[in-house]
Parts: sequence; structure tokens; C-alpha cells
Amino acid sequence: MKTEKVTIKTEFIKLDALLKFSGLCDTGGFAKELVQSGQVKVNGEVCTMRGKKIRPGDVIEVDKYRVEVC
Repeated sequence: MKTEKVTIKTEFIKLDALLKFSGLCDTGGFAKELVQSGQVKVNGEVCTMRGKKIRPGDVIEVDKYRVEVC
């Protein structure tokens, strides 16, 4: 599994925005589709809320990719 660290400068970022920001998705529409189809895990649990607030310390997994938020 490929792990990447992403640093945010705000208190939180919404899940769909993080997927775009980290480069896992090219468009917001694709990010929405991934999340709503249950292909995204947040801290090891499937998350279907694209507006979920992601904070530093959270780990997002999509397919073979893992993003650690700093």
C-alpha cells in the first residue's frame, strides 16, 4: 500500500476536498462517486459522508493508497 502524507493548514478539510487535494481524484464528481459507493475508508472504517470533517491524525484509504493527514 502506498502511503502519502498531506499537510493541511486549517482545522479540518472535507473528505471529498481532501481526495482532490491529495491527488487521489481529478474531479470533485469522481471524489463524490468514490465516497458514496463505499470505496473510501476513514481511520479503518468505510465512510459514505463526502462532507466528513477530516482532521490532522486521520488516515484515509482508497484502493491501494493511504493518506495520512498532518
